[in-house]
Amino acid sequence: MIALIQRVSRASVTVEGERIATIGAGMLALIGIERGDGHNNAKRMLERLLSYRIFPDAAGRMNQSLQDVEGGLLLVPQFTLAADTSKGTRPGFSTAAAPEDAQAMFHTLLGLAHNAHANVASGRFGAHMAVELVNEGPVTFRLKA
Repeated sequence: MIALIQRVSRASVTVEGERIATIGAGMLALIGIERGDGHNNAKRMLERLLSYRIFPDAAGRMNQSLQDVEGGLLLVPQFTLAADTSKGTRPGFSTAAAPEDAQAMFHTLLGLAHNAHANVASGRFGAHMAVELVNEGPVTFRLKA
């Protein structure tokens, strides 16, 4: 499982002209599911998302986590994160989970997030989404679980 996380002052997802998710200050996490990912990957990824220290403390150092700042968490499924880009000029998707497996795993992660954090929103699996964000910093990291 892969997450591309960004510290945001706000973020939202729109599908077919309807805004389906929005958060204020917090973290946008684009989620890629790889073949073989299971419940333990989802659990570990959530632990990392909630505890990864990307928010500034009083001294301006990145010492606070999403839990510390009680920020919003916007989870967005993104198939292309699981692409193999190591060769050529076109991505390969043999490393990505099958759509039905990826959807189940994304919903597992989302369910765990709802149980562990107060402010969680999500994009829609398989939909064409317009994702808007204001990246603070900018701060962007790639996490693996």
